[in-house]
Amino acid sequence: MAGWAQQWAETVAPIRSDLGYENSAEQLRRIAKTQLLKLTDIQRNPQRFFEAHRLLAQHATRLGPGFWIRFTVHYNLCFGSVVAVGDDSQIAQMEDFEKKGLLGCFALTEKLAGVNSGMIVQTVADWDDAAKEFVIDSPTEGSHKNWISQGLVADLALVVADLRVQGKSHGPHAFLVEFRRDGKVVPGIELGDMGVKTVGNDLDNAWIAFHKLRVPHSCLLRRYADVEPGNGGKYVSTAKGFTNMMMIGQRLFTGRVAVAQAALTFTRRLYDSTRSYSDSKVVWGPKGNASLTDIPQLNALFKHAEKKLESLNGFVGECEKRLSVHLANGTVAPLDLQDAIACAKIAASESCIDLCFRLKQDVGSFALMGGTGFGEMDFLQACKFAEGDSRILMQKLARDRLRAKKPVGSDGEQVLAKELQAIASQGQKAWDDNFEKVYDLAWTVVTRIVDELAPGTHLSLPAGLSKL
Repeated sequence: MAGWAQQWAETVAPIRSDLGYENSAEQLRRIAKTQLLKLTDIQRNPQRFFEAHRLLAQHATRLGPGFWIRFTVHYNLCFGSVVAVGDDSQIAQMEDFEKKGLLGCFALTEKLAGVNSGMIVQTVADWDDAAKEFVIDSPTEGSHKNWISQGLVADLALVVADLRVQGKSHGPHAFLVEFRRDGKVVPGIELGDMGVKTVGNDLDNAWIAFHKLRVPHSCLLRRYADVEPGNGGKYVSTAKGFTNMMMIGQRLFTGRVAVAQAALTFTRRLYDSTRSYSDSKVVWGPKGNASLTDIPQLNALFKHAEKKLESLNGFVGECEKRLSVHLANGTVAPLDLQDAIACAKIAASESCIDLCFRLKQDVGSFALMGGTGFGEMDFLQACKFAEGDSRILMQKLARDRLRAKKPVGSDGEQVLAKELQAIASQGQKAWDDNFEKVYDLAWTVVTRIVDELAPGTHLSLPAGLSKL
């Protein structure tokens, strides 16, 4: 692993973010062609998969979030989904994609549906039995795919659409479709740019509309479901206990671990580089000059951050270790691990936002200087809403806690849960009016789960998480 890590570090070190999104995409093509990280490593070598994400995140204070997101969309969301729900022949063709440097995007989220709606999609894929093709269509503007990273340059797209056979819906399914042919967007696909962002403008983000796009039967990723041609077509489930969306959801678990690691790595790098500056920055003192690091509030913050980052790294590392077993075995992570991974993503992103903001306030004018990393802090904002917005995950944790059949957690957690159970019975307005209690309960759940796996973390509620 050490030799591979060195090769990988040397490969990603020259990456630049000031060349525009097309050149940024070419950098990823070159990396893909090396096959240092294979598209199948997410299952066959998950340790290498996560290490690649961590090493790339070390450059985030220099590059911002753009390239890291481009990378994880390609390796995790797009082709990781092929590994999860494609059959053996579909997985085998990915080696040819690597050799050619073909890039993929992940077309799930829509203007009016997507991750925040519980994986509901309005894009449809109707089976045309006579032609032995699927017809992928965006029936309304609300069904246009939205914020699709790498959408303006991708060669292939993992499209999630509602599969319909003879007019009957069978729910969201994944299709790997040709996006570009001879360098041009395939007819039937319309693209638009989402516009300029605060950071990460080396990453293209697109909205995508499908206009009766015809794709062959082979585009359906069919490890767990298929359509048998003839007599109008017949939908068949090929594996009991598994669904396409259940396994695609696994990508959110790997993504949440990778996002948590990236947030922690970004924060560690920002603190290390700032500490290097503050150690050498001489300031006046009443009893002689001292270093900026010796200022009490800054010194205390450095110590606090070191302890918290170490604990959170341990917790996220335990989530990675446990998840990797399921990735290698092709099994679904159990519910307690799913909850722990959600907590890892929430705790890491929220804690890192809090730590970096506090550092920015205490280090003075250094935080205003270009190239210090503070200008790329919206990397953490991307971590907050990537792979399931932290607020949505917290609401789910709170609702799941209310459904618990037996008391768990501290007395305070149980009191909050009982109060919210009574509130929930009064309807949606009452629930919305008490949103602060919802997030307070969620944070107590996060705190409990983190402390169970990483004792001594002692998470505190970041400022503003529940209070306005």
